[in-house]
Amino acid sequence: MSEIGWLDLEGVANMRDLGGVPTRSGDRIRPRRLLRSDNLQDLSASDVQVLLEDLDVTDVVDLRSTTEVNAEGPGPLMDRREVTVHHHSLVRDQRRAATTKDTLVLAGTGATPADADYWSRHYLGYLADRPESVVASLRAIASARGAAVVHCAAGKDRTGTVVGMALSLVGVADELVVADYVASAERIERILDRLKVRPSYADLVRARVQDQMPKAETMEQLFGTLNQEHGGALGWLAAHGWTDQDSEQLRLKLLG
Repeated sequence: MSEIGWLDLEGVANMRDLGGVPTRSGDRIRPRRLLRSDNLQDLSASDVQVLLEDLDVTDVVDLRSTTEVNAEGPGPLMDRREVTVHHHSLVRDQRRAATTKDTLVLAGTGATPADADYWSRHYLGYLADRPESVVASLRAIASARGAAVVHCAAGKDRTGTVVGMALSLVGVADELVVADYVASAERIERILDRLKVRPSYADLVRARVQDQMPKAETMEQLFGTLNQEHGGALGWLAAHGWTDQDSEQLRLKLLG
């Protein structure tokens, strides 16, 4: 994969530009089209200036639950008229928010947060619980006027699932989708340190750091399931209303 496009702003720990990631056909994701990040609540005034003026961010895709959004309050980009915020939770409102520190054992699997199997099933749960949010998030990326930032709390699980689907749709090989997902491991301690002081996450940040480490096997299992049972990300999306026109718009956005 191309060099990781880390964006070292003051108020985030896990933001990067996907520009430069190659596709199977030899194209590359264009810079300043798709960014991924952890929570945007702590952006400084200078961070906001960089995002709006240097990176041309016009759209934010917020994957957090309604509970998280309400508890954290409006972030610095919420009142910017030039930014459209799309809130598409990946968990059902009646379920506990799927945050970085969900330490429940998955019923009937015996998997714990230390296992790749736990997390891959967790990600499949996002698709099962909120397929409409996954489709809407990808359409928001495709229709963004400028750059779109996809984020959740840590920027690795929910964000990794949606961004992975987007990359796969435009022809990025599975192994490079996995490599992008695993890149968050480089910042895991900084990510968790940020969450420890946030009111919505402090009580949940208790598991060992290694239990939260993004592992290649997790995303490999997710896409293995999509490939085997649905004909890949495109097959799953097509079964939930995604169209050829949607695919073309996303390709033009990220590669055009």
